[in-house]
Amino acid sequence: MEYTRVDYTEAAAELLRKLTVKHGPLMFHQSGGCCDGSAPMCYPVGMFKTGGQDVLLQTLRIEGLDPIEFYMSASQFAYWKFTHLTLDVVPGRGSGFSVEAPEGVRFMIRSRMLTEDEIAHFGLLEAEAI
Repeated sequence: MEYTRVDYTEAAAELLRKLTVKHGPLMFHQSGGCCDGSAPMCYPVGMFKTGGQDVLLQTLRIEGLDPIEFYMSASQFAYWKFTHLTLDVVPGRGSGFSVEAPEGVRFMIRSRMLTEDEIAHFGLLEAEAI
């Protein structure tokens, strides 16, 4: 079984293919701020600088695209570490900084709690004991 922290819907994959044609390779960052800051933000690679306060949750592998890294700020990850994320797309205006904004749709996250097997796989209980 392959364990993931972030998955994507087919609608998200289709939009990412379209956006890659326009913008080149892409990446995501979810900061956890208020309003649009709590939504996943999609940028061309190199347009958003990640650092030591960012956690690489998953590298999305979508057929026909370069790998897409999905980051979350460490402070947000502290709240979401027991959560599995699914990247999806819904109608509506996204943030002005995210590349899907002009498309009339926005990326959003659907979430669920990790299973006991996933928690063990990701070593979350051991990390809590430290």
